[in-house]
Amino acid sequence: MAKENGESSDGSWKKHVDDIKKIFDFKEVLGTGAFSEVVMAREKATGKMVAIKCIPKKALKGKETSIENEIAVLRKIKHENIVALEDIYESSNHLYLIMQLVSGGELFDRIVEKGFYTEMDASRLIRQVLDAVNYLHSMGIVHRDLKPENLLYFSPHDESKIMISDFGLSKMEGTGDVMATACGTPGYVAPEVLAQKPYSKAVDCWSIGVIAYILLCGYPPFYDENDSKLFEQILKADYEFDAPYWDDISDSAKDFISCLMEKDPEKRFICDQALQHPWIAGDTALCKNIHESVSRQMRKNFAKSKWRQAFNATAVIRHMRRLQLGTSFGSSIHNANSISNPQSRAPAKSHDTSDVSPSSVNSAAFFTEMIVN
Repeated sequence: MAKENGESSDGSWKKHVDDIKKIFDFKEVLGTGAFSEVVMAREKATGKMVAIKCIPKKALKGKETSIENEIAVLRKIKHENIVALEDIYESSNHLYLIMQLVSGGELFDRIVEKGFYTEMDASRLIRQVLDAVNYLHSMGIVHRDLKPENLLYFSPHDESKIMISDFGLSKMEGTGDVMATACGTPGYVAPEVLAQKPYSKAVDCWSIGVIAYILLCGYPPFYDENDSKLFEQILKADYEFDAPYWDDISDSAKDFISCLMEKDPEKRFICDQALQHPWIAGDTALCKNIHESVSRQMRKNFAKSKWRQAFNATAVIRHMRRLQLGTSFGSSIHNANSISNPQSRAPAKSHDTSDVSPSSVNSAAFFTEMIVN
């Protein structure tokens, strides 16, 4: 008889179970990825709602190191702005990661739905991300795939906190391996990664700069249909604060972004420095409503991202309403292999993507598959 409610007999951190459905009542499937399925479930003993990442062992063959790395990272961290790993179960055929369930949906979706949005709102969002990433860095953990799709709201409430998810590409420093593998998502990856140079936690700070850029204008700083040209832009840190989209954005915000999107990782701000910047710690973030311009560009440049995501936030909210459990729970984490590639670098270059196939958009998907052992 398998052991259901304790660590395995060999002392490992996995709890062995014959049938996971003896412990959890499975509800809607939240999403499917290349190697896993994420399901919303209720723990029978407590009634608690969770998200379960179900990974077939046959899909893990040859990839054992990557999932063990993800689990090792998740077991180490506990932060209010990071989606938590609550438990791990193992059956003869599956590995189950029991994850915290969050219900607020994705970052861009919430911004687009708002009627009022300011630099100050963006500053508060980035401060939370910086706090969480600073915590990770203090633990010697580099996320390596920070992007808007991995930032989820804890609840649907207006003042909900933001949560970082998806640690499939994360890496612990000091484990004996030099980080030099190209991984991450094109458009958010730092120049030194593309240059195939050894890199450090500074890559996360670059990604935060890219996210901050998008939060203030609605389009990405780097884009080209041709991957080599896209990479060339990133390698040169070739971005601009285009008029008229940046005309109403403060010089302080532009300076903050420039400090993070600094080509030289040695000169780039670390999280501590970024947290002390006036745009984050002071009162330089403007309170002018920029929602109309930003949301218009987000719709234009990121509207097609939903059908590329292994994720279904609405299923959670719908189920919670049925159970009348309020709005304190909800959507789940992304699969580590989901990828996003914005449809235009700047509004002037945007184009209709109604007939674009996923394969044509995901031309650089190989980046997410390259994981350091």
